[in-house]
Amino acid sequence: MTYVEGFVVAVPAANKDAYRKHAEQALPLFKEFGVARMVECWGDDVPDGKVTDFKGAVQAKEDEVVVFSWFEYPSKTVREAAVEKMMSDPRMATMGADMPFDGKRMIVGGFEAIVDDSGEGAMGYADGYLVPVPAGNKEAYRALATKASQVFFDHGATRVVEAWGDDVPTGKVTDYARAIKAEGDEVAVFSWVEWPSKEARQEGWKKVMEDERMKPDGSEMPFNGQRMIYGGFSPLVDA
Repeated sequence: MTYVEGFVVAVPAANKDAYRKHAEQALPLFKEFGVARMVECWGDDVPDGKVTDFKGAVQAKEDEVVVFSWFEYPSKTVREAAVEKMMSDPRMATMGADMPFDGKRMIVGGFEAIVDDSGEGAMGYADGYLVPVPAGNKEAYRALATKASQVFFDHGATRVVEAWGDDVPTGKVTDYARAIKAEGDEVAVFSWVEWPSKEARQEGWKKVMEDERMKPDGSEMPFNGQRMIYGGFSPLVDA
């Protein structure tokens, strides 16, 4: 199943075009290393949260926008080989010397897809999530996510991915555990829902919220919803 390398980055709003160019220039190199798909999404509807949010996750400043992005690999083995090549290739050092964002506040990690439901059509908009899930609730979370995925598809989504934290390092400044204010043995889940357009997402969400399958059934949620992070993003690069 798909292996995901997920990123959250704070980028100065004025650097949007420079960031896009930086990503596009890096794309051939990442493909050479084995990346099957590279997606960069610019923050569009990223709300402030009461406990956690995307801005706090990367300590975004007033003039910065949150970017939610990911690499897709066919397997963890391919990703591990790619990371080894990246760490030793001098072209990566050259590229890293001129980044249009603060790399110290970027959060990154490896995630194993536990739900990956795909439809047809290009992505025009994405909902991105970071979710704190106790390790012992992995299968309960997978079951809930699988059920929700069908609802999203019924109302216009074209892909749903839920990826379980597998190689999620502790950072010096920021990291996924701090982003979700992880407690105990909680694991970060990196997930997204793809839509054909922002309009499709808006209409889809209205129907999702009204769908009886999404109503509380009295059972305990397998994650802490108060610390779930979410937002809407427009694609900058999808290749």
